[in-house]
Amino acid sequence: MNEVVNGIAGRDVDLATIATGTGMDFVRTFGIPTKFDDAVRVAVTGVPRTIDAGRVRYRTWGGEDAERWFANVGSVGMSGAVAQRANGMSKALGGKATFFYVLTRVFLEWENTEVTVRLDDTERRGLMHDVIVANGVWHGGGMMLAPGAQPDDGLFEVVLIGDIGKVDFLTTAPKLYKGKHVNHPKVEVLQSRRVDVDAAEHLPIEVEGEQVGTTPAVFEVVPGALRVRVPISS
Repeated sequence: MNEVVNGIAGRDVDLATIATGTGMDFVRTFGIPTKFDDAVRVAVTGVPRTIDAGRVRYRTWGGEDAERWFANVGSVGMSGAVAQRANGMSKALGGKATFFYVLTRVFLEWENTEVTVRLDDTERRGLMHDVIVANGVWHGGGMMLAPGAQPDDGLFEVVLIGDIGKVDFLTTAPKLYKGKHVNHPKVEVLQSRRVDVDAAEHLPIEVEGEQVGTTPAVFEVVPGALRVRVPISS
């Protein structure tokens, strides 16, 4: 889906989605069914809904400047390593179980890093675990990472996960699926049209489940850049 988004963003084209990926998170936001026949029916008879898109500029692993569009979620930090490992293993357990297993394994190996995040009118600096830049609510196989995100309000929901440790993870990880993790004192939720992320070391960047490169990164929201076919009642 992300490859298609990168081909049609900003163009006069409708995006119709038949979900076959590991997480199927994008379709949750719009009530698009996951069963094949039902998804095809929405693709044919659904109504177009105009939404925002994200655009991120970053550094490739080879050191070159690059740019990519996304419709749902981009992130910087441990989630990039989670995406890389999840994409390299069997999905026989299903998306939700696969992502949670990998999340736990990678967390035990991850070291939080000094990160600087610049938003429209504020800045945050300190040890961080993850920076989530969300246009949609769900990510990682049904985790409600950004429960307040609206795909058509011209803003990202930015979730900063600070210097959490093993105890924080054990008590909070199950809450990811209901969006209750945002109540943790080391989690902050902000809104911004632009998000600049840099770190003391190169951190992996993940865009819709694919690790694409490293920091420094600049995320910008582009209002109304996509049209998605959604169910008539959506």
